[in-house]
Amino acid sequence: MAMAPIDRMITTSDAALRVRDTGGDGLPIVLLHGSGSSIDVFHRQFADPILSHYRLVAIELPGHGLSSDAATPDKTYTLKGLAGVVTETLTSIGVSRAVFFGWSLGGHVTLQIAATTSIPVALLLSGTPPVSLGPLGLLRGFQPSFDILLTSKRHFSERDVTRFAQLCFGDAFDPKFLTTIARTDGRLRVNFLRSLMHGHGADQRRLVETSSMPIALVNGVLDPFVRLSYLETIPFANLWRDRSHLIPATGHAAFWHAPQLFNPLLNAFARDAELVLRAERLNLRRA
Repeated sequence: MAMAPIDRMITTSDAALRVRDTGGDGLPIVLLHGSGSSIDVFHRQFADPILSHYRLVAIELPGHGLSSDAATPDKTYTLKGLAGVVTETLTSIGVSRAVFFGWSLGGHVTLQIAATTSIPVALLLSGTPPVSLGPLGLLRGFQPSFDILLTSKRHFSERDVTRFAQLCFGDAFDPKFLTTIARTDGRLRVNFLRSLMHGHGADQRRLVETSSMPIALVNGVLDPFVRLSYLETIPFANLWRDRSHLIPATGHAAFWHAPQLFNPLLNAFARDAELVLRAERLNLRRA
């Protein structure tokens, strides 16, 4: 049984990151948040008894929340850079296998980690289309709209902050989210999109088409960013239950809007993935 979560700061090679960790001997579920957010967005996962037998670990990305800004933003605020500091953090706290739940930006980071890590992993992606890097790949995976330009804008006005909160959480968002969005280092938005546009990372689509690791897709049916029809065109090598899961009447943050529907899916996926991860861990020890 997991303990009550504890927050601590982990110093990496380029930033100090806030980590919320329930500890315990259960399978680690690593939660990575989206752009402009923080680990506090996962409160409804940490508070749910259905997930209490796992070790929940939420990592606050550099430039967000109470984590520090990156010392070298041009390097760290990229696909490879963010994956690197998260992997460094997991090593320092002793995570040697994990189910990743990556939301939005966090999902893209988990895909990069999965492409480079040697530890057994399974991925649940929400608000994250696995894309081929470059302009064409991004156009295929995301909805074309004026609002999506906010994801790459360095300086947010007060109106931008409110609009970004509405896009991520709908009109009934927690007012605290405005402070979190306003705090975010805008250099991350610029540099991260640049790394996607210029292909500085793994081909995410190719990864999910060829890798045997378990992958689950859980999205809000009203997501304003993700082109849901695009997901149906990807021949996943190991898609959980052979389908994409849609949560009705929810948008980009389905896990926050409808935890009573999302959390049972996360629990079921982690339960199924644990068998695979345990076998892979044994194989690594024998090798």
